Amino acid sequence: MTGATGFVGGATMRQAVAAGWHVRALTRRPQPERDGVTWIAGALDRTDSLAQMAAGADVVMHIAGVVNVPTRAAFEAGNATATAHVGDAARQAGVRRFVHVSSLAAREPAISNYGWSKERAEAVVKDSGLDWTIVRPPAVFGPGDTEMLDLFRMARRGIALIPHGRMSAIYVDELARLLVALADDDSISISQIYEPDDGKPTGWSHRGFARAVARAVGRQRLSTLATPALLLKAGGRIDRLVRRGRAKLTPDRARYIAHPDWVATEGKCPPAELWRPEMDTDDALAETVRWYRREGWL
Repeated sequence: MTGATGFVGGATMRQAVAAGWHVRALTRRPQPERDGVTWIAGALDRTDSLAQMAAGADVVMHIAGVVNVPTRAAFEAGNATATAHVGDAARQAGVRRFVHVSSLAAREPAISNYGWSKERAEAVVKDSGLDWTIVRPPAVFGPGDTEMLDLFRMARRGIALIPHGRMSAIYVDELARLLVALADDDSISISQIYEPDDGKPTGWSHRGFARAVARAVGRQRLSTLATPALLLKAGGRIDRLVRRGRAKLTPDRARYIAHPDWVATEGKCPPAELWRPEMDTDDALAETVRWYRREGWL
């Protein structure tokens, strides 16, 4: 498994171990020992460590990727080229089953360098000759997430800046449960691309999701301000100038956020016999808030 030290990967690793899997997990930094996990020191550009990770495995699960790097070349290296390295390691180790975590952004490669690189990574997987499944998560939230933390903090204050358009969302533990189910499946999910979500038909408006977050933090009323695409893009340029390498709202990310349709495609949900969402989104948001508060993040 790649990405096990991250948000989605960490949740998936925990569920895989609980389901009886032994996980060989790639890491760039020393990690504490834990039952059911063998840490493999290395990186996505170190083929020796990828070979060690894949050796003797039944499934290779590629979750790692980059979401906020400064150049198109860096996106290509962190997503497309890295995926090719992981796929090569799987083939050379004789592993057939390959589960790849992509993004809804891959549907719109012209919008952002991120989406372009994720689409290229998907093409690598499709041409790999492996028994692949691609998962395109929508917005993922849950304990440990930093990407949506600002929305929770704004909701706590009673006012939120939101983009136009609609989105789908999924709780991290629900996504992890799907990925573990795919690792155990060698039939119906082969050569499929899935776009899972929380089961809400036609997704959420950004305003509706922000109000659900507000309820979770105990706010019954929330004022929302829709942020025009031009203002988002200007904010991306300003954040890059001010915070440089630490910028969160880069021009590339601003173009991605400004797109009006990040709703999971109807008909691309995994088959019900394989997986279906089980936890109500309001309950999942409330659990996320409890975790944030315990950790002092909120």
